[in-house]
Amino acid sequence: MTQEHPPVLFVGAGPGDPELITVKGQKALAQADLVIYAGSLVPEAVLKWAPASARTLNSAGMTLEEIVAAMEGAWLEGRHVVRLHTGDPSLYGAIFEQMAELNRQSIPYRVIPGVTAAFAAAAAMGIEYTLPEVSQTLIITRMAGRTPVPEGEALAALAAHKATMAIYLSIGLVQRVVEVLQEAYGPSAPCAVVYRASQPDEKIVYTTLDRMAGEVERAGIRRQAVIIVGRVLDVSLESLKHKSKLYDAGFAHGYRSPQDESS
Repeated sequence: MTQEHPPVLFVGAGPGDPELITVKGQKALAQADLVIYAGSLVPEAVLKWAPASARTLNSAGMTLEEIVAAMEGAWLEGRHVVRLHTGDPSLYGAIFEQMAELNRQSIPYRVIPGVTAAFAAAAAMGIEYTLPEVSQTLIITRMAGRTPVPEGEALAALAAHKATMAIYLSIGLVQRVVEVLQEAYGPSAPCAVVYRASQPDEKIVYTTLDRMAGEVERAGIRRQAVIIVGRVLDVSLESLKHKSKLYDAGFAHGYRSPQDESS
């Protein structure tokens, strides 16, 4: 029976702009008979890629058991099932517990990745998270709140690296975030808050850590925002000192010899 029925597809919807879903994700939606989407985060505009005949369920008010039961029922009927998650399903998507339940029912599934909000935020700001000799590490994390984090992954422990950080699901705890980050980066460190990256009401607040909480409050940002902090925000196109070796004329690699050795 498993070979006769299409697998359940977990699809990353991207950060909100319906055109930022992957081509593969768009094709999956175009074939869908049932779409279960995370309505609290996935804009309904993304559903335009699904056929009008598709049944859509908003999972915001559903339990895990209800979600799995809906997927199982449609799959047993031979339907194409798409579980549509915001951004990339592998980040704060709670897909692993769903996949575990599908495993128990011997229902096959596949995952189609998506564009996460941190990358849409970087695009909106026109920055690169990994600048040579400035930062080569991006840490994606969240502040412990109602959902705890492992002790070794506390925000203070990660901030001590002073790498570029993208902090999810923490804007409601912005004052606590500021207190922790200031210890590592200093109160005048540049930071940004990107609200609903890639969406029509996108908002970007550029500020410093000592001003961030107040700026966020004045902007009325209470959810769906990513906090970015790191030295990369303090580098402008004019002040860039170190360039990548990749395009350096004197740097040899498998596709190019140094200029002084070329004929």
